[in-house]
Amino acid sequence: MVDKVDKKDFKYIVRIANTNIDGNKSVLYGIAEIKGIGYRLANSIIRQIDIPAQKKMGNLTDQEVDILKNAIEKDLNQYIPEWMMNRRDDPITGESFHKIGVDLDLQVQDDINIMKKMRAYKGIRHERGLPVRGQRTKANGRVGMSISLGKKRPETKPETKAETKAEVK
Repeated sequence: MVDKVDKKDFKYIVRIANTNIDGNKSVLYGIAEIKGIGYRLANSIIRQIDIPAQKKMGNLTDQEVDILKNAIEKDLNQYIPEWMMNRRDDPITGESFHKIGVDLDLQVQDDINIMKKMRAYKGIRHERGLPVRGQRTKANGRVGMSISLGKKRPETKPETKAETKAEVK
């Protein structure tokens, strides 16, 4: 059940949640391009708002795009169960919610800054640019360093018999 591209009403770019989505992609894979939304979450949202997953993003009507925008940007917490949210039991508010896009990036940076301020082990590792999750550092994680083989020796030409005879005379 693949939609034919009707060039008259086809939208080549659909903008949802500050993300440009290619109109040639299916709704399922198009929504999954938004940061913070994966394939499983996109499938859950699509099933709840009754839009076919295989329909192309460019073939959606304006009404369907508005429904999709509202579901993702405003009412996302209503369409997914709590265990699927990426911010469960927030330490500051105690609520569970799902962040997407730039909000997700800002929240991660805030969490790292809080860990740095309270001098937690993970915060210190972030500050120093070391692996945070227990990886070994002896052989791996050598980004930015160069391992040299020592000084380069100056090239010398091998002496020929004619040169040695001329020097002796």
